[in-house]
Amino acid sequence: MGYDFQAIETKWQKIWENQKSFEVETDPGKPKFYCLEMFPYPSGALHMGHVRNYSMGDMLARFLRKKGFNVLYPMGFDAFGMPAENAAIKYKTKPHEWTWNNIEYMTNQLKRMGYSYDWRRRVESCNPDYYRWNQWIFLQMYKKGLVYRKQAPVNWCEPCGTVLANEQVVNGACWRCETPVVKKNLEQWFIKITDYAQELLDNIDTQLTGWPERVRIMQRNWLGRSEGARLSFRVEELDYTIEAFTTRFDTVYGITFIALAPEHELIKAMIDKLSEKAEKKGSGDGGSSEAKQMSDFVARCAAQSAIERSDAGGEKLGLKTPFTGAHPVTGEPVPIWIANYILMDYGTGAIMGVPAHDQRDFDFCRKYGIPIIPVIQPEGETLDGATMEAAFEDDGLSCNSAQFNGLPTQKAIQAMIDWGEKEGLCKREVNFRLRDWLISRQRYWGTPIPFVHCPKCGLVPVPEDQLPVLLPEDVQVVDVGRSPLLDLPEWLETACPVCGGKARREAETMDTFFCSSWYFDRYCSPGFDKAPFNAKDTDYWMPVDQYIGGIEHACLHLIYARFFTMFLSDAGLLPCNVREPFTNLLTQGMVIKEGAKMSKSLGNVVDPTEIVDKYGADTVRLFILFASPPQNDLDWSEQGVEGAHRFLNRVWRFVEDNLEGLTHEPSSGDVYSESDPARVPMSALSDPVQRDFKRKIHNTIFSVTRDINEEKQFNTAIARLMELTNALYAFQPAEPVGYKLRREAVDVLLNCLSPFSPHIAEELWRMLGNKTLLAKTPWPVSEEDALVADVVTIVVQVNGKVRVKLSMPAGLDETQLKDIVMSDAQVKEKIAPQGIPKEIVKIIAVPDKLVNIVVKDL
Repeated sequence: MGYDFQAIETKWQKIWENQKSFEVETDPGKPKFYCLEMFPYPSGALHMGHVRNYSMGDMLARFLRKKGFNVLYPMGFDAFGMPAENAAIKYKTKPHEWTWNNIEYMTNQLKRMGYSYDWRRRVESCNPDYYRWNQWIFLQMYKKGLVYRKQAPVNWCEPCGTVLANEQVVNGACWRCETPVVKKNLEQWFIKITDYAQELLDNIDTQLTGWPERVRIMQRNWLGRSEGARLSFRVEELDYTIEAFTTRFDTVYGITFIALAPEHELIKAMIDKLSEKAEKKGSGDGGSSEAKQMSDFVARCAAQSAIERSDAGGEKLGLKTPFTGAHPVTGEPVPIWIANYILMDYGTGAIMGVPAHDQRDFDFCRKYGIPIIPVIQPEGETLDGATMEAAFEDDGLSCNSAQFNGLPTQKAIQAMIDWGEKEGLCKREVNFRLRDWLISRQRYWGTPIPFVHCPKCGLVPVPEDQLPVLLPEDVQVVDVGRSPLLDLPEWLETACPVCGGKARREAETMDTFFCSSWYFDRYCSPGFDKAPFNAKDTDYWMPVDQYIGGIEHACLHLIYARFFTMFLSDAGLLPCNVREPFTNLLTQGMVIKEGAKMSKSLGNVVDPTEIVDKYGADTVRLFILFASPPQNDLDWSEQGVEGAHRFLNRVWRFVEDNLEGLTHEPSSGDVYSESDPARVPMSALSDPVQRDFKRKIHNTIFSVTRDINEEKQFNTAIARLMELTNALYAFQPAEPVGYKLRREAVDVLLNCLSPFSPHIAEELWRMLGNKTLLAKTPWPVSEEDALVADVVTIVVQVNGKVRVKLSMPAGLDETQLKDIVMSDAQVKEKIAPQGIPKEIVKIIAVPDKLVNIVVKDL
């Protein structure tokens, strides 16, 4: 009848759905496995990157069910976000309608791929049943003191009309639209993720051992722990103290300037002071022009991207102010500059300028003629600030540093901080590169922040029994730079929960990373309405055992999800021993075509639906898992897809062409049954060909199991199934035992193939007369005696060099192996050239592998 993949795939998807084959419940009596891919955005259609990600997850889920695990394998949609607003403007639709249409379309695409999700558990972050709990969790964080609001310079993307978190700025540009980001001061909501910085760092080494080292390094660098000291520069004229952090307090005597970020709060005070002076003088000049010059410089810096400003090789721009700060040790006045290379979101937004020992400071000082004072000398050399050609950034010996002269750098750092603390000149401090999470967004399509602004009571949280604060759905977005919530008085105007007076809802919405920081907990009990999740379910299922997704989320979603898990554990919502959400992490590579990542803008996108129509879901899944190791990029090739399709056709033809011999006992004609399958133990086989074939079957089981379960090398597992198929075609059964062996091999092939290409495997399994779903059939177990070779190749070395290779019976001990090797004529010739034997020093034997003969004077 031929391989009609469309009919077969439709048939088995319906059977799995009708029989609820992949629905699971919490069952403490069974070993669990939680397999999960990263929350997808409902962009409109699946792309090949999705297919690669989900094919890996589904293969693992199917494999682990067959291994006896109770497998939770859910799917949902990270459905809030700016693209829906952009699409609403472009297509003149509503974000709500566009998003839900995409969710249903993508759900049907996923079902057509045969992915074994428990669809009852589907979660959509734009569903009020979900974002109600976003708001509830936000309020719990507020109660614990982790939520605050303040005026702050933010990363602003003009085309998107919204604020971006630090993690969403990639190379100075918006992570989504790639437009350069600028700085803008706004009143913003923050979450104190920094309270968990140390635990986030510590757990990398103790609890994230199942993560790729590359991701662990990226997280360490992003958290950026540094030890040093905080010091102060008093600016009496402005009644202000500038705070700075340094890891090199040993260079404090080398300070020749103070540099502020253009966004530093002191600059406004400087401008105001200069303007005030000008007004008092009545000149309209002098201080007024200085104030304008300062304002213009700040605006010029704000127009630069963060990557331009922080680039070590970029142009250093500075403006000297007429103000000074008192040196924290000497009390001498130190000039204050504004510099473009100082960033407000790192450290305090102010630095102590030590040009002799920092290259950026050095370049800045050479450009603007600021003095350079060396305070560390290379051993045996003397540096002169006037003639230095570059900063000396290595360790050395302290100089020009009062009583600390001559101390080696590492000793000087500790000694000077100890002294500075004792004298009240500094305070020892641990600093992190990580900044608090800015979560407010000036857009519509997101979770409303559950607060109201009351003229009398100030900021007031919405009572929990009034959640969710519903997002109005019948909204037309006309300007992506302005939230339509601001133009909905019926939504915006409300009553204060405290005094009952007129109040205004908070019109900003949450960063969508809030939604994706705990969705994996919600999957455990998606219908629960008393809390974000039911503790009995998360106690059983959490943490996620295998998480799969792109490495681009290493410093975004993954850090936020880790923080959420720690907070929910501290709040008593998750077990106290669950401090990390994901035990193992697999980061798959990208799908590449024509040398570039698939992208609509490049015109190199391959539509999965078209390929499934042409070749079938099983073929697409098989190719995507075979073409490359999971961690590597995958080069798309339709020839490769055709090759995968040919292989499945080959498997189909073998079973179809040999169906009679595969389903009936050859001597009696009886039909093989599931309760009494065709199996022949190794001990019953004497024919070498049959023994080799039996060994091939069980080596395949052993190797494929290891490739999937331990190595995560799915491509090599498929290669082994191809090799077994070749062996099946080559094997010629000549008696009843041979026919039983062939049936065993086909059973193993289909069972091991089913996680990769489940529809064809199920159909052929049923054609063989089996009634039980292959998806529910246990994974085959290799027989130990069938893994042992009858004959092995022994490498014989003389003084470490290979001289002879001998075929011998497997299992010989060291003595037997030495005796046989030393009696072999070829070996004798190698150790007694021209009949003159050489003295044997020792013989080293490794059973089933090699013998090394060590001789003198050879």
